[in-house]
Amino acid sequence: MLDRTVESVSSFERTRDGWIVTLEVVEVSRIPESTDVLASYEMELDDDRNLRRYAQVRRYHRSQADRGEQP
Repeated sequence: MLDRTVESVSSFERTRDGWIVTLEVVEVSRIPESTDVLASYEMELDDDRNLRRYAQVRRYHRSQADRGEQP
């Protein structure tokens, strides 16, 4: 994950033991940009911002990004 481009921070939540941060990361860059493959990674950090764990929670094409619309 370290060699990938972070597109955005999509959530940042304080927990009892630290922080949970969700990053949107470009996994595969393509032309046109709408066909890029992105992934959401959830990272758990302690109070000193040391990484405790991370996991990929979603993978999608940029054109299929959730825009917050309800079905």
